[in-house]
Amino acid sequence: MAPPFDMQIILVSLILFSALLLLVTETISVDKTSLGIMVTLTLTGILTPAQAVAGFGNPAVITVGAMFLLSRGLIRTGAVGFITRMVLKFSKGSQAYAHILILAAAALASAFINNTPVVVLFIPIVMGMSCECNFSPSKLLIPLSYVSILAGTCTLIGTSTNIIVSDLTTAYGFKPLAMFELARLGVPIAILGLGFLLVAAPRLMPGRVGPVCELDEGKEKRYLAELAVPVQSPLIGLENIVEYGESNLGLNVIEIFRDSRILDPSRTRVALEPDDILLVKGSAEDLVSCLKKQVLELAHGEEDISFGSGIKDDLIVELIVPPLSEMLREPLLSTQLKNDPDIRIIAIRSRRSHYSYRKIHRVKLKIGDTILVRCPRNRLSRIRNDTDFIIVEDIHHAIIDKEKAGFASAIFAGVVVCATLGVADIMVCALAGVLLMTLSHCLSLKDAYRSLESEVLLLIIGTIALGLAMQKTGATQAYADLFLGLFKGMGPGWVLSGIILLSSISTHILSNNATAVLLLPIAVSTAVSLGVDPRPFVVGICFGASACFATPIGYQTNLLVYGPGGYRFSDFIKLGLPLNLLVVLLSSLMIPWIWPFHG
Repeated sequence: MAPPFDMQIILVSLILFSALLLLVTETISVDKTSLGIMVTLTLTGILTPAQAVAGFGNPAVITVGAMFLLSRGLIRTGAVGFITRMVLKFSKGSQAYAHILILAAAALASAFINNTPVVVLFIPIVMGMSCECNFSPSKLLIPLSYVSILAGTCTLIGTSTNIIVSDLTTAYGFKPLAMFELARLGVPIAILGLGFLLVAAPRLMPGRVGPVCELDEGKEKRYLAELAVPVQSPLIGLENIVEYGESNLGLNVIEIFRDSRILDPSRTRVALEPDDILLVKGSAEDLVSCLKKQVLELAHGEEDISFGSGIKDDLIVELIVPPLSEMLREPLLSTQLKNDPDIRIIAIRSRRSHYSYRKIHRVKLKIGDTILVRCPRNRLSRIRNDTDFIIVEDIHHAIIDKEKAGFASAIFAGVVVCATLGVADIMVCALAGVLLMTLSHCLSLKDAYRSLESEVLLLIIGTIALGLAMQKTGATQAYADLFLGLFKGMGPGWVLSGIILLSSISTHILSNNATAVLLLPIAVSTAVSLGVDPRPFVVGICFGASACFATPIGYQTNLLVYGPGGYRFSDFIKLGLPLNLLVVLLSSLMIPWIWPFHG
């Protein structure tokens, strides 16, 4: 038996805030939280079992899943890789051209396919080109993430958020979003945002050097190593270790690890202390010479790497954990890296924490974690094959089937054209595209299943159930009335600005999809209460929910670049907060003009 009406609002509010707390703190995984939402709503009698799981058959969920698969097909066949080869061809040797072409190419790709695989594809390109063109990858990785987010708002299929908003809008009895409807505002914002990033990023972003640049057989081999500062070292108290290392030891000092914290000596002068561990890069001769002088010692004793002819064919490489990795939330020492006798794990960087091999026994992998390993050159192909890790500078290798690139491109173009012309519903077009890609072998079923991003889909399904419960109990209307109370006596323009700002703040705490699902019914109810067209509010949710620039934790692509860029939390605020304000301000001003309140 369902509880009384007022009690239902209280119950659904408690479930809502409990879910928000779990999603923010990640006490349990996102998919478990989503399942918990559905089970709790059913057990409390707020939703029937059929209503609780209705999200599994929601067109938005199926469309988003299909778009993940289409994106994977384009990348696997090399259709997207063609863009990267053009970038390499036209920007070689020029930092300015490299920056412009990389960001423009990422924006173009992100406007039509999910931006997470685009950023996954471009991270190795940025890292590799930073070696070729001699620029800091830290100047470009955050802008890469941001421009992919900005471009994703330009089309209906550019981000899963827009697809969800469009389908839910239809469920509320209003017209769905057209394929390029959002481009009228999205394109100008993306262009302005790109201009801002090109001007501001070189000034505001750190100049961290990419640690691994020597995968080319023709270059003198330089090794990454972790060296400890012994108690009797003459370097203790030295503050200019970067300059000293280059001039006296022949070593590039990249980072300092102290009590599992990561310190960046190129940004802040750090006085060395006993037992500090330095991440350095240098030739075998310079490393051996440094050890003989006894100013530094191997950080892990006999467990550490040796230098010289004994590992002639070995490489020191960085691996990044992408969103689709099967290793997510698994202990590092339970992965195939540990079980492969030819691969040696040296350390792991998890956001701003560093763990040496001796300290990683309980570390579980997260998106964006960077693992430092030594492996034979011939093992690189094996690491590429399983797609559980990204090899950071691996710009010239990809698992692709170039003969199918034309098929994949034609199929995807057909999906876009048919959906734009209204030949069929976008869900049907996307599913037809997936079917054609699998039949033509552009996409294998194994790849297809792994590309579904089940966590994201379950989160959407769970929040759809929560949104339905909020509507059914009247909580949505209650929250809308409460929100309107803050803008009493003000016009719809001010209320719209408030909705956009609220969406932008929420998306830094929750995911953009969860924000859209939870706030859309409130936005629609608010518009109806004001007696205006809900369209501007629907569009406002699209732009507000995607305006996630000020923190690294609100968006997958931000997490992906966090580790490889060696960033601090404050770096995202410095560049992201102005960009957030730009998007919120322009959306607030332009949406009522493009989509009038009284259409």
